[in-house]
Amino acid sequence: MLTYNKPFIFQRADPYVVKADDGYYYFTASVPAYDGIILRRSRTLEGLTGAQEIYVWHRHASGPQSIHIWAPELHKLFGGWYIYYAAGDKDDIWNIRPYVLRCRGENPYEDTWEELGPMKACEEDEFSFTQFSLDATVFENNGKQYMVWAEKVGSGRQISNLYIAKMAAPDRLATCQVLLSTPDYEWERHGFWVNEGPSVLKHEGRIYLTYSASDTGPAYCVGMLSADEKSNLLDPGSWKKNREPVLASCPKYSIFGPGHDCFTEDERGNTILVYHARTRPEIEGDPLYNPNRHTMLMKVRWDEKGEPVFSLDEKEGSGKKPDV
Repeated sequence: MLTYNKPFIFQRADPYVVKADDGYYYFTASVPAYDGIILRRSRTLEGLTGAQEIYVWHRHASGPQSIHIWAPELHKLFGGWYIYYAAGDKDDIWNIRPYVLRCRGENPYEDTWEELGPMKACEEDEFSFTQFSLDATVFENNGKQYMVWAEKVGSGRQISNLYIAKMAAPDRLATCQVLLSTPDYEWERHGFWVNEGPSVLKHEGRIYLTYSASDTGPAYCVGMLSADEKSNLLDPGSWKKNREPVLASCPKYSIFGPGHDCFTEDERGNTILVYHARTRPEIEGDPLYNPNRHTMLMKVRWDEKGEPVFSLDEKEGSGKKPDV
């Protein structure tokens, strides 16, 4: 039986789960060593907890993709399996960029993977992927593929914004970037001004895009944007941004710094939020390198307006913001 809002897979941050057409659930995430990309698979969602974990790709010994292998996501698009992930350079550790792997066969767990290199902007775009950029996710809408990612701009400590563009190929954008969200509110600006970790949920004609905000300690939380699936998704005016986080730290339930989520379905068709969080507020050392961010699950409910509710209280199911 699935247990909600408790560690589901220990020490796996930035989790991503996909329920594939081949009958398997696939799981990937950042590992504490940040040294490569892992996969698990299981016939059931619950089975991912004890499923065998394999490395499908390891970091380079030097140069680009040699450090900080972060936030892999497994997607099937353009007729094949692809993994999107971020990586840095040992000689310039914050030179983080998004990269793409392609599966050489139809079985992402058993077949080999090859590098396609860094994600590329369209010819007219002189800005995308030129600065610290990561957390690329992709989704389909009305027959078009879109990418959303986080990229820093400005000077000094910089600001991490979310951008969106259409895709021309698995490793190339078709349109110039459009600014989707910037950290406007105080809850997005703790430690660093951050919007990152986007994830998409589609429901009854609406697109919900969750994202993570603030630094990776207890202030880390989840915000949300939404749009009509028939609207122009490259028009910022099509998107509505929630003024408050939809999920935040809650000492009552020993949940601290929830974030970097994705969505899947259980075997009964229930929408499941997959996210990481800590179980204690105290963090030894730099939060980024502390391994105790654990993958957790939450059953998503829907309110009377048809909008998602993210509740840590399984009995209550309220949409109220938890106490931080």
